[in-house]
Amino acid sequence: MAEDDHRAPAAVVFDALGLDYEKAFAASEAHQASLRWLLERLAPGSSVLDAGAGTGRPTADTLSGAGHRVLGVDVSPVMVELAARQVPAAEFRLADLRELPLPGASFDAVCAYFSLLQMSRAEQAAVVARLARAVRPGGLVALATVPLDVEGVQALFMGQPVEVTSFSAGAFTELVTRAGLTVLAEDDAVFTPAHPDAVPEPHLFLHCRRAPE
Repeated sequence: MAEDDHRAPAAVVFDALGLDYEKAFAASEAHQASLRWLLERLAPGSSVLDAGAGTGRPTADTLSGAGHRVLGVDVSPVMVELAARQVPAAEFRLADLRELPLPGASFDAVCAYFSLLQMSRAEQAAVVARLARAVRPGGLVALATVPLDVEGVQALFMGQPVEVTSFSAGAFTELVTRAGLTVLAEDDAVFTPAHPDAVPEPHLFLHCRRAPE
């Protein structure tokens, strides 16, 4: 069995993309706006989980640069290595979000930007619920996805073969609400990554709060 067969599909894809992924999405104004939304509301020195940290930029870099304590998690060894080198002020860990132990109420905020799309719908629902429990009552959660009603669709993403599963915007919002989060704001955008094989993508950013106890 090939080495790639032992790894999660997302690890194979993002190991191959490396810094190309960061460069392709660097101009996303909606992502930057989401980070500003968090920064305006986080208390100084907050603890933040970056779930699906990629290369560490822009999320972990922006948040740690503002003085917050950031733990970045990614399933791709290449991404974790790049992130640790590029954002030394944050901590990074190689782990699959579906299996990562997450103590309850252990973070002031959680971010998960486009890190669910290669999971099944059941896995996405379970991960969002676990992320919601990992943030303290009253804490913040920022989520981003591609709001399409697709399941197990074979596609090419920046030249890499992927299997994509997602929800419509309404269904994803309902999933988030069922996880115990209140959606405070949302941002819809269409973004074309800076890559010759990229096509315009709809993006949905949800900005949420876990209900206080």
